Amino acid sequence: MRRILMVWLTCMAALPFFAQGNSTISPYSQYGFGTLSEQSGGYNRGMNGVGIGFREHNQLNVTNPASYSAIDSLSFLFDVGASGSFTSFKENGKRKNSRSGSVDYVLAGFRAFKHVGVSFGFLPFSKVKYDYSVTGILDNDAKSTYTNTYNGDGAMSQVFLGFGWEPFKGFSFGVNGAYLWGSTSKLVSNSYSDSSISGLMKAYSNDVSSYKVDFGLQISVPFSKKDKLTLGATYGLGHSLKSDAKCMVASHNMLTSVSDTTEFSVKDAYKLPTMIGGGLAWNHNNRLKIGFDYTYQKWAETGYPIYEVVNDVPSYRIDNDYFLDRHKFNVGMEYCRDEYARKLAPRIRYRFGASYTTPYYKLNGDDGPKELAVSAGVAIPIINSWNNRSILNISAQWVRQEAKGYLREDMFRISIGLTFNERWFMKWKVN
Repeated sequence: MRRILMVWLTCMAALPFFAQGNSTISPYSQYGFGTLSEQSGGYNRGMNGVGIGFREHNQLNVTNPASYSAIDSLSFLFDVGASGSFTSFKENGKRKNSRSGSVDYVLAGFRAFKHVGVSFGFLPFSKVKYDYSVTGILDNDAKSTYTNTYNGDGAMSQVFLGFGWEPFKGFSFGVNGAYLWGSTSKLVSNSYSDSSISGLMKAYSNDVSSYKVDFGLQISVPFSKKDKLTLGATYGLGHSLKSDAKCMVASHNMLTSVSDTTEFSVKDAYKLPTMIGGGLAWNHNNRLKIGFDYTYQKWAETGYPIYEVVNDVPSYRIDNDYFLDRHKFNVGMEYCRDEYARKLAPRIRYRFGASYTTPYYKLNGDDGPKELAVSAGVAIPIINSWNNRSILNISAQWVRQEAKGYLREDMFRISIGLTFNERWFMKWKVN
């Protein structure tokens, strides 16, 4: 118990550092809650996040808490991962590149009792990071120009504690309870070459401190001694985040030096949508594993605060037509010739995955960016004189986001994760 407590305290002490990491640099992250993060660890990333139907004894699968009941009874698992990405933006024949990196997750898990597994750790929920400007000529004056500058920063993160229980063979369920927190700030400023025209700045901010609850279910059906099919389902509870939205609008005239500032606020502005997932996984002889996931996030039932001016009257209000329901289709596979072989090569796991995701928000009344992603990865056992169960997970992922009439974003990400597998609960026999 002392080792478990030490790992838990280490994770909690390191969370402020992890929460600062932000691997997203995307103009699309200025909309809604930003770029939604993949809720998975190193095991799932090579398969593009697939995992609702997977059950593993030596890897943590946080996409479905019911899978915790499959954790090996002798092991304590500790999984930490980081990633680096290269992103290319293209619009109207122009191209720009950026690089970024961050620590992505810290996870731990162990078998608490017979058929009961426990997991805890840190996962990001969403990220906001962008900084760009647009310059053009005013329609009514070819000699005057304007510059619109956009920048934003922030993230929402979660620390969770989950349980998975298999009350009888082939049936398991679980729950993740999380503390969700974070803050974002977004700034839009307008300036003009003509000093007689007042510049305008709009600053948006919010702070979130709430909870998040996800349930999971798995049913495993053997078809033969070598083949097994597992059906999985997840349900995320939708609720109000009890967070206020703030907006400050300031104008300044360079010619007259006259400034004016107005502050707006919307109470209880943000909601977490109901999230439903279903998946299946086929396991052949513990060598070939193929999975398919479908997730549905009911964002359309929530609203988002927007600032607008109608008939010269400014307002900051909830727009109930801002979000769209989000659908994600995901397929992935893993192949391992023999995980218990004495040599290294047969124990290496090869992973592949692909997904298609619909947008969850609108851009000026039109659908936002759709997302297409493919991934590949390997899991390499770490074999030495004192441990042959830990695993190095390496994966590469390509993600394209594109909305009609807007920029195209292509991101290439390399993720590296290390799963430590220690036999803390083995009982040694002395003769």
